[in-house]
Amino acid sequence: MQLSRRLFMGAAIAATAGVSTGRAFAEPTSTPIEPAVAFAEPRQAYRPPLLEEALAALDTHSGYILDRSRIGLVDFSAPSSQPRFHLVDVASGQIMLSWLVAHGNGSDPTATGMLQYFSNEPGSNASSRGAYVTSTTYYGKHGRSQRLIGLDASNNMAWDRAIVMHGAPYVDPSMIYSRGRIGRSQGCFAVEQREIATVMEQLGAGRLLYAGRPGELGLA
Repeated sequence: MQLSRRLFMGAAIAATAGVSTGRAFAEPTSTPIEPAVAFAEPRQAYRPPLLEEALAALDTHSGYILDRSRIGLVDFSAPSSQPRFHLVDVASGQIMLSWLVAHGNGSDPTATGMLQYFSNEPGSNASSRGAYVTSTTYYGKHGRSQRLIGLDASNNMAWDRAIVMHGAPYVDPSMIYSRGRIGRSQGCFAVEQREIATVMEQLGAGRLLYAGRPGELGLA
């Protein structure tokens, strides 16, 4: 991604920080989802495996992150049957909320429920690893959705690929009992439809979303 384009997107983040909805840009044409689960009490002894990578990314991309109080953390080493999208309090390192989240069908072509590959290529329908910053929200074919800007070489095509957060009917806990997994997206962070509003309210605009698998720092 060229520097001028990243600066333009950074300006878009700053302009929309604190705004819950917006239609400043053309609507993406990709497919996403959503899910959720809250912990009864803080898990004080548990630090998510990807947390150190995410905190390093928080420093690396500090110029794009407007709010460092909490981050989104997606651990794709876990199967899609587990809540693997975590909202983390940065000060304590504790998980505040967790949700189900789909990975791209291009990352799991045989529908095993486990992410097999990452890709940043247009048309791959795969999930991409790395640091994202949350941007503007909009209403599209999947309802209320939120744009994401990829900040690393491994995900810097996210904007062009229309990789967003949205709710989807194929992210449904009932599917886990019948299939052992939830459905797949086209590379978007899709969660349960009933949870997308909470996900976007908790992250807002200008916060870090970090996705990956432990031990794969720097890989595409």
